[in-house]
Amino acid sequence: MKTHRFTIILILFLFFHTILIAQESFTLVSPDGQLAAKIELKDKIYYSLSFNERAFMDASPISMEMMDGTVWGKSPLARKKTSRSVNEVLTPLYGKRKEIKDHFNELTVTFKGNYAVIFRLYDEAFAFRFESTKKGELIIKDEEATFNFSGNYKIWSSLAGSFEHSYENFYNTRKLSEMSDSLSYLPVLVQADFGLNVLITESDLEDYAGFHVRKNPDTATGLKAAFPKCPTKWTPGGHMKFNLIVEERAEYIAKTQGMRTFPWRIVKIATEDVHLLDTDIVYKLSDAHDENMDFSWVKPGKVAWDWWCAINLVGVDFRSGINTESYKYYVDFAAENGIEYINLDEGWSDQYDLMKLDEQIDLKEIVDYANEKGVGVFLWCVHYPLDEKLEEAMKQFTALGIKGLKIDFMDRDDQVMVDYYHRIAKKAAEHKLLVNYHGAYKPAGLHRKYPNVINREAVRGLEYNKFSQPHGTTPEHAVSIPFIRMAAGPLDYTPGAMTNAQQPNFGIFFERPMSQGTRCQQLAMFVIYEAPLQMLSDAPTAYRADPVILKYLEEVPTVWDETVALDGKVGDYAVIARKSGDVWWVGGMTDWSPRTFEVDFSFLEKGQYKAQIFQDGINADRNGNDYTQLERTINGGDKQEFKLAPGGGFVMKIVKL
Repeated sequence: MKTHRFTIILILFLFFHTILIAQESFTLVSPDGQLAAKIELKDKIYYSLSFNERAFMDASPISMEMMDGTVWGKSPLARKKTSRSVNEVLTPLYGKRKEIKDHFNELTVTFKGNYAVIFRLYDEAFAFRFESTKKGELIIKDEEATFNFSGNYKIWSSLAGSFEHSYENFYNTRKLSEMSDSLSYLPVLVQADFGLNVLITESDLEDYAGFHVRKNPDTATGLKAAFPKCPTKWTPGGHMKFNLIVEERAEYIAKTQGMRTFPWRIVKIATEDVHLLDTDIVYKLSDAHDENMDFSWVKPGKVAWDWWCAINLVGVDFRSGINTESYKYYVDFAAENGIEYINLDEGWSDQYDLMKLDEQIDLKEIVDYANEKGVGVFLWCVHYPLDEKLEEAMKQFTALGIKGLKIDFMDRDDQVMVDYYHRIAKKAAEHKLLVNYHGAYKPAGLHRKYPNVINREAVRGLEYNKFSQPHGTTPEHAVSIPFIRMAAGPLDYTPGAMTNAQQPNFGIFFERPMSQGTRCQQLAMFVIYEAPLQMLSDAPTAYRADPVILKYLEEVPTVWDETVALDGKVGDYAVIARKSGDVWWVGGMTDWSPRTFEVDFSFLEKGQYKAQIFQDGINADRNGNDYTQLERTINGGDKQEFKLAPGGGFVMKIVKL
């Protein structure tokens, strides 16, 4: 009888204890105490977020469903919870600052069922990820990641017609309640009506599918992650058959091995728009590079680019185009003006067989000539012909002395394509080759793990002014990018147009393209846009025709020791200061609205400085080419005004006297 009673008591104890665990909640607070996350264990795992005790994200469920029917996060039973706080300094090989402060509080909850969830809070962001504690193969059918906002806030997003696209579109704005089932690719920006910016993206994406967002059908003002299923069959198609179009997909989003962490889902906040201009959150949450791999050879720099200007050289005594003579001219231009690389874009080889060179190209002669002059050569290629002869191509490129590859037209972020990025990055690193991904999904941490991934497109860039009727790419877009897309990492916008037009005079001409806005807006992009590998889009002869501009392009760095975001409003204007060595550079841009900026130089130490300034000329509102160069003495702590034309900009080089 006593034994029976003891058994009943024990069963009741375990029953109520299980209920208590199942209904448990946890609170995690950022180091500065302003951002708080509440984690609740109910029928699922939920998180909610508040800033200074004001809710902006209501209870949002997360889970991960396996093909065998197991659902991590369903009826969760917590077995253990551990906490830690980290306050350290990261030292990237290159970037927008020499040191990155990495300060966060973290909670890991381990659940029955061989999984855990890691929650992390920075002063500027909340992030979470699943972790498998089970060995063996895992087949993930789907993942539930939701973002249920507390109000009907404004959202900035770029729409994607499907999971197969270029990640190059304008940002549209609407209310969360007006979102549809259409996909938007990351990052997306949500602006709460009480002044808080909330940016959603991901990091440490590896051996898994990337995600888009769409309207959450379960709530009026929420977003829900949407993942592409894993491809099982594909065929060449799309533009000139440069893509691999998926014909069949599996019923799962990823097949992987256990005992691993999954990608971070990031909710980054900013109390003012300007704070979006300078964040390292994706870098901090990405996987560090293998210390046994040598990346000391990685050399950021500028690239003389051939494709945008259609190799339209003027005043030369040879027929310009895709030929050896033209590329040797590019080499001479780069060598004479301190430009580290030239790029051979579409046309140097058979586009579907990289081992077959164009008959007008002597690649060895070009590369030998470039190497003799200290100029590196990048080769453009379509992604799958490279993959088909990967080892052969890599060995040949290394033997020739090629320095980097511009790889294009992937246009997907399913697990197969994500694996491709990692595989190519690793193989290129082994051959000491830089990689610039075009036709690419947004940065999600790969550039930290493989610093030879020197840049990435995933942006509607200057090239759209060559071919995309009627809008091309606009100044409004140019001043949206730094707040949204650039928050994920470096971007290859390819600035530097030397024909610059105001709105009434703009036209799209493939062979002789122009930019929208002013010359000084193009110059400002070299400071504002983070781009360790920065393309110079226009023709060498166009730059040589303006030695003043050419000197600026020679001097402006592509990597920095310090960055300070000074002012900005999403879609309207942006002002950023960056430091390299002892020299500060400041860039400012506006949309089609003319503006007068007051720049606060309190970021400078006390003392006098000489400022070399490029600003819109008095007639730049009629002729975008018009600019003025002047010198001015400024003091640390001064405030000075700059008048910008429609689509205008300014840039400054500041040296202490």
